[in-house]
Amino acid sequence: MQEYLAEAYRVASYQTDSDWVSTTDLADRMGVSPPAVARMVGRLKKRGLIEHEPYQGMRLTPAGRREALHYLRQHRLTEMFLVRVMGFGWHEVHGEAEALGPAVSERVADRMNELAGRPQRCPHGEPIPTADGRMPRVVDKVLTAITPPASLVISRVNTDDPEKLIYLAELGLTPGQPFEFVSRAPFEGPLRLRIEDHEQVIGVELAGVLRVCAPQDFLLTEFEDDSNDADESPEGSGLPTRKRRRRRGKQPPVTSI
Repeated sequence: MQEYLAEAYRVASYQTDSDWVSTTDLADRMGVSPPAVARMVGRLKKRGLIEHEPYQGMRLTPAGRREALHYLRQHRLTEMFLVRVMGFGWHEVHGEAEALGPAVSERVADRMNELAGRPQRCPHGEPIPTADGRMPRVVDKVLTAITPPASLVISRVNTDDPEKLIYLAELGLTPGQPFEFVSRAPFEGPLRLRIEDHEQVIGVELAGVLRVCAPQDFLLTEFEDDSNDADESPEGSGLPTRKRRRRRGKQPPVTSI
């Protein structure tokens, strides 16, 4: 049940215009049939974890959001522990974390957090909620929405496909990696990137799974409940960047990915 809430939260987090999630989209993401999602939606609504409106979809209630964040914390910490401590590849951990995450207690999660170096993000760049249920704010955009030239950092990789993850790692396109977006061919043509001292050309399909941010925004210093909007970057790339008016509370130690 929690995995449905977590996936609904994740789908909504990528949307810019609404926090309502299509049940069809959720079925696609979960790899289940629409009738299976419909049955689960009925159960979740009965428990007060979601709202549901025909032809509009579903959205989390505050109680549903708490459940989703709890699941996401266990899942993403487990992924990071498997990579940093146990030596798994980032392409191997999603399924393992799905199996292990629900069984991870808060005490074990806290210990995983310490052993993994108190990460802010999972291996794929997704933010890890805090133990008290706050989600770090991520300011990024899909690479295909950026106008070159631009100096960027890989923020998140929006795929669980092992083959794509292996290939992206071979190219060096992993969360935290700085690069230069050099140019893009017209008519949905390929993108040319400079990663350290070499250039790489990637297609639009692969670029579509890469979320990027300004270099100063990779470290997560604010939370979703902070009233801090994003500005457009001064370089005119179309990339949002976080306003630096203030920070709330003491920030945890940060370890880059």
